[in-house]
Amino acid sequence: MATMVKGRCDPKFAELKEEFERSFAERGEVGASVCLSVNGETKVDLWGGKANPETGEDWQEDTISIVFSCSKAATSLCAHILIDRGELKPSALVADYWPEFAKNGKEKTTVQMMLNHESALPTLRDPVRPGGYLDWDYMIRRLEDEEAFWEPGTRNGYHMINFGWTVGELIRRVSGKSLGTFFRDEVAAKTGARFWLGLPEDADVHIAPIRTYEPKPTDVPTEFTLKLMTDPESIQHKSFMNSGGWDFNDRKSQAAEIGGGGGLSNARGQVAMYTPLAMNDGTLVSSERLANMTMVSTATQRDATLLVPTRFASGFMKSMDNRALNLGPGTSAIIGDKAFGHVGAGGSIGFADPECGMAFSYTMNQMGGGLLLNDRCQSLVDAAYRAIGYRTNAPGAWVQ
Repeated sequence: MATMVKGRCDPKFAELKEEFERSFAERGEVGASVCLSVNGETKVDLWGGKANPETGEDWQEDTISIVFSCSKAATSLCAHILIDRGELKPSALVADYWPEFAKNGKEKTTVQMMLNHESALPTLRDPVRPGGYLDWDYMIRRLEDEEAFWEPGTRNGYHMINFGWTVGELIRRVSGKSLGTFFRDEVAAKTGARFWLGLPEDADVHIAPIRTYEPKPTDVPTEFTLKLMTDPESIQHKSFMNSGGWDFNDRKSQAAEIGGGGGLSNARGQVAMYTPLAMNDGTLVSSERLANMTMVSTATQRDATLLVPTRFASGFMKSMDNRALNLGPGTSAIIGDKAFGHVGAGGSIGFADPECGMAFSYTMNQMGGGLLLNDRCQSLVDAAYRAIGYRTNAPGAWVQ
């Protein structure tokens, strides 16, 4: 039986709706949402499928789920707000705000290095204690004591979950508020975004549990996956597995402020956050700061963690087209040339594209394979850009 997709869709984006429906019919979609705005006007707001197939619950209009590393964009936005106010300086040493961090090879780490995934703390070597991810102070002490994996600033390696604590602690030190509180006050309250970095215990929300990806016999593993499975001492294994038993579907975990991967939202919530940035309307940051947020600040042919080429813009992901390199499935995320945002594990995304005024997001509860986007999301992004008359260029981004 075909899955009924609900919501609204401007006829101009009919192809996007068709691709969304196709994902339920052909690509293993279980429950999902997709939303986009152009120049502040919502053009697509769709949802469908099951929030919890075990109980039969439908994905509802306001259903939310863990959006994993899409959370990093929310954390980065908080940092840019403080930078815009002159309270946090990208060129400053982290030690100027967080003196306890400056040891074990991390003394010369700058704020910009932290935003660039260059601060040399992609993971922790020794085991995280059970429940450690839920204890902010514990994780901060662990990061302070950890020895740098390389000389900070000399290379970048994706800081899987640690990004939320490294950048988040700067936000806490400078603002005097916890990461989740700062985001609530300075972003969610101003945009109406239903997006939480730390879900209050009394929040009246409908949460779709995340279903992890089950590898198929035909899957071709990436180099990251091979390292994760075969080398317990590798950055890849530790960054993914050394989590103290983090259960992202547990309500206590969802209450923790895990800015590197624990945020909860849906497509509509992420679009609400990104729309002022897509419009460059000054609600969250100045035009000057926004221009910086669109610019590539670090790029590499071999990310020390993901082991694929990556491009970042001060805490945000940029378009990454690795299709021609035959690195395995899900190693690309192709968005607009001026767009910035972040993917989440399993294939979700949120981003703003100020060049065309578009804010876009897709979220789901069934994780897919790969490091970046799979065909469920990329097909929607492609359809959205085609609808507004864009084309792809080399080295792989959507342009006018």
